[in-house]
Amino acid sequence: MPSASSSSPTTATASEHASDADLAIRVANGDGPAFEAIMRRHNRLLYRTARSILRNDDDTEDALQEAYLRAWRSFGAFRAEAKVSTWLARIVINEALGRLRRRGAQVIPMDAAIDMDEQQDEPGMEDDADREPERVAMRGELRVLMEKRIDTLPDAFRTVFMLRAVEELSVEETAAALEIPEATVRTRFFRARSLLREGLSRDVDFAIGDAFSFAGARCDRIVANVLARVHDDRESSRS
Repeated sequence: MPSASSSSPTTATASEHASDADLAIRVANGDGPAFEAIMRRHNRLLYRTARSILRNDDDTEDALQEAYLRAWRSFGAFRAEAKVSTWLARIVINEALGRLRRRGAQVIPMDAAIDMDEQQDEPGMEDDADREPERVAMRGELRVLMEKRIDTLPDAFRTVFMLRAVEELSVEETAAALEIPEATVRTRFFRARSLLREGLSRDVDFAIGDAFSFAGARCDRIVANVLARVHDDRESSRS
């Protein structure tokens, strides 16, 4: 098992620019700064991986720290056939799945084929779920987002969309209310929906990129906790 070593700012800077393969060799020889560089480099990927399994921030942090400690103790066995990030992800996934199993939760293998029809809830279950406070709050947030997007539509398109989609008037009724041809109603409604889809798609793309954000404070906390445990682990092995 490697032992962590102290580092200088120069050593830390060199570690930041080293390749994963070089860092892995150094970690196997007990280089603490190299291990810290690897953690910081892959923290967000590994956090999000564990978070997708455990669905809880605190559990995810604990699992990630345990996985890092396992990785620290096992870097001597790392072989370059796999990428360091892939090797670490496997350790994190196994740790997260192991936690679910210890809780008695049903764990579906990652390579299992899933029949979505078999995943559907019993009749009436979905209706009950839709009334849960979290679902209600989420729909409220989506409504606000939709309203803001509708407000950005050009005036002529926005009014047609409001009457057709929100108020559910027919094409004929909308045309009569606005005193425009029915063909114009259809064209503007189609264009309004296209603009909304484009805008919402951009919002979703940005939101996906920010999902389960990995702020600097969380990264620093995980790295500090793991390094402290590595130090304790080293001291225990010496005693």
